[in-house]
Amino acid sequence: MSELKEIKKGMVLKGSFWPEAVRVLSVDDFGFALQIDAVGRDTRTSYEGTMIDKSQLERLEIIAGHQGLDFTGNSLAFHLAIESRRIRLAYEYDPYFAVSISQIDPLPHQLEAVYSYLLRQPVIRFLLADDPGAGKTIMAGLLLKELRYRGIADRILT
Repeated sequence: MSELKEIKKGMVLKGSFWPEAVRVLSVDDFGFALQIDAVGRDTRTSYEGTMIDKSQLERLEIIAGHQGLDFTGNSLAFHLAIESRRIRLAYEYDPYFAVSISQIDPLPHQLEAVYSYLLRQPVIRFLLADDPGAGKTIMAGLLLKELRYRGIADRILT
């Protein structure tokens, strides 16, 4: 490698300046030398401000050239990660999130009990008691589902 212009952002380099192959984050040309900021490809260690002069450029090996955006990743894993993030944050945008994804049609008094009373308490410890047929199981299910999606409940005793 003889010219300073050959090293560009995004390239993967290997040389005695770093203990591993690095991806170039930025290159500053000072005429007589280059200052390279890079990150290790395997360990993600930051290597900032490495000064390399013209005589040392021959010792660098270019493993991979400059590349644009790379969309060759696992699309299923990406979709699952985005979907899990959406579910984890959905209750902030949909106050009745557990109802939205359930296959039940709760009655108004059940929604009021879960969302107006139970979930608004700082410590959730309740004895859910009502007349037979009032929908205690549906209320308990909605409450447990909301607590699980919001990440509030670690352990639940039923």
